[in-house]
Amino acid sequence: MTVVDIGLPRRLVEFTLDGEQVAVPEGSTILSACKDMPTLCYGDTLEPANACRVCMVEVEGSRTLVPSCSRKVEPGMVVRTDTERTRHSRRMVLELLGSATDLSTTPQVAEWMAEVGADPTRFGPDAATVAQPAHVDNALYVRDYSKCILCYKCVDACGDQWQNTFAIAVAGRGFDSRISTEFSAPLPDSACVYCGNCIEVCPTGALSFRREYDKRAEGTWDESKQTATTTVCTFCGVGCNLTLHVQDNEIVKVTSPHDSSVTHGNLCIKGRFGWQHVQNT
Repeated sequence: MTVVDIGLPRRLVEFTLDGEQVAVPEGSTILSACKDMPTLCYGDTLEPANACRVCMVEVEGSRTLVPSCSRKVEPGMVVRTDTERTRHSRRMVLELLGSATDLSTTPQVAEWMAEVGADPTRFGPDAATVAQPAHVDNALYVRDYSKCILCYKCVDACGDQWQNTFAIAVAGRGFDSRISTEFSAPLPDSACVYCGNCIEVCPTGALSFRREYDKRAEGTWDESKQTATTTVCTFCGVGCNLTLHVQDNEIVKVTSPHDSSVTHGNLCIKGRFGWQHVQNT
């Protein structure tokens, strides 16, 4: 029997959010109380990284904008999420990210840009970018760092927050900063154990399943045609939840529910990638 720790009861904290009184459990962040707040670096299974700066909000009495993903709610706090100041900040951040990186596979980013009037092309064709060829050096997943916004979620998932493999880290400084394996070695020569937990948390598609990468290249990747079915992995007795994403009667990727008390969204190589045999039966 799986024992789920539901913790001690928490008292409610009241504060004002966009003019309305809101009550949330003590210790909650501003982001957790917001609906549809744009964010890229926040991960519900990871500690806040405060890297993307997309979710900045205005807190009365604070000199600067604050990241809603990490700022905890305090009693009597007055928060505004949609002011000229927050919209200007969000517009600038999205324009900078969009001018330097390929956000074509980032969910919802086009809507966020339209909402604040962001125009990444205004920096001109000579704007510096991180464009580079994708790393296709194994049969399981692809690293396309032209889509990487350096949110550190993959590093955290690979490191001490979940997998403890430490196969990838941030190398370089400033604009030359990048996600890399040790000594920039090809993935098969690195410490990677191919759990794919970095893919699970990547917000932009910089890390993707090889099958997804190939189908996008073919122009046949279509999420509107995909179904998702959650089941239990049969490779061992742990009981991990798998969500099978199927398109045209083919399993195209496997994820795991983040609210699963067994996996918290994480899987091993067999659960994440060991499903090809299903297509051959």
